[in-house]
Amino acid sequence: MFTIDAHLDLATNAINLNRDLRKPVHIIREKEKKLGWKDMQDRGNGTVALPGLRKANMGLVVATLISRFSDDGTPLPTLNLPGWHSPEQAYAFAQAQLTWYRVMEEEGEMVQVADITQLEKHLELWRQDCIPDETKPIGYILSLEGADSIINLDYLEKYYFNGLRAIGPAHFGQGRYAAGTHSNGSGFTNIGKELLREMDRLNIILDTTHLTDKGFFQAMQLFRGSVWASHQNCRALVNGERQFSDDQIKCIIERDGVIGGALDTWMLHENFDMGKDNPADLGINLEKLVDHFDHICQIAGNSLHIGFGTDLDGLFGTEQTPYDMDTIADIQKFIPLLEKRGYTEKDIENIFSGNWLRIIKRTWSNGRIFLTAAD
Repeated sequence: MFTIDAHLDLATNAINLNRDLRKPVHIIREKEKKLGWKDMQDRGNGTVALPGLRKANMGLVVATLISRFSDDGTPLPTLNLPGWHSPEQAYAFAQAQLTWYRVMEEEGEMVQVADITQLEKHLELWRQDCIPDETKPIGYILSLEGADSIINLDYLEKYYFNGLRAIGPAHFGQGRYAAGTHSNGSGFTNIGKELLREMDRLNIILDTTHLTDKGFFQAMQLFRGSVWASHQNCRALVNGERQFSDDQIKCIIERDGVIGGALDTWMLHENFDMGKDNPADLGINLEKLVDHFDHICQIAGNSLHIGFGTDLDGLFGTEQTPYDMDTIADIQKFIPLLEKRGYTEKDIENIFSGNWLRIIKRTWSNGRIFLTAAD
């Protein structure tokens, strides 16, 4: 089944972790083990690469740029992402990640999708059964995870003309535009509120993932455009600020948004201790995510507001994924799991791609989208 993943940190893996994502996952794992790399917890355990996406029939992804600003340059605990000493440095590093996507386009590995025409053309290509999937480029919609690298609001248009179509204003910690996970619980800064207004003007989708509760409800009041949560699970099932409360889920539903289910085990099991616990020992399997899907569907009364936002390459690997998932190609295992829970074929199509396509098409069809730089 054609599949969309609304959150993959592909460039972070390629640039920060020095992974050649054109190679199969198992080749990348073997190389890292042979080199003895120990700088990140997922060395030798990665789950995502371009061949695996094709094997998963995952022809379209929302792919991120991540570049943080920090006055003292302190990296994030456990994630080891650097905090650049100035927004200008953060912007330059984000451009290095963008350049990787451009090189992948030149190699025929990927293709950027930034408007309705490009979307329909790409979907039609992936419908062609006579063309082997292994030769098809992976389509990507460009997103910022954390807005720190937007030096000032003039740079938002620069990003837009480079194809940026979604922004999560916050990531981890206190950002320049909004507070994020593991911060002080504050919301949007003054320039963050201006950012929301400019995103509205440019028709950029707001990704509410990683916002604090205060920031989330501020955004719901200030922002009028399309909203989604690219990789977010349910607080009612796994407690913690990183998950959505039922009231937040209802807000996304009321805005006809979509919530992408994440496969990071600390979001699937309340007591998971990163770096110590084994997912198999705690019984964390793929069905745990279906529990979160069920919860959202019960609130919504339908299957129109869930999808995949796996975050499978979010600087963790098999040590922190459900025990019955080896690589992202195993995403198709969700079909029988969903059928067993009573989801119809149409429901499953919604989850695998239809819901994300609905919000993307609606957003890009309202007549406000700008021309891309190439046009």
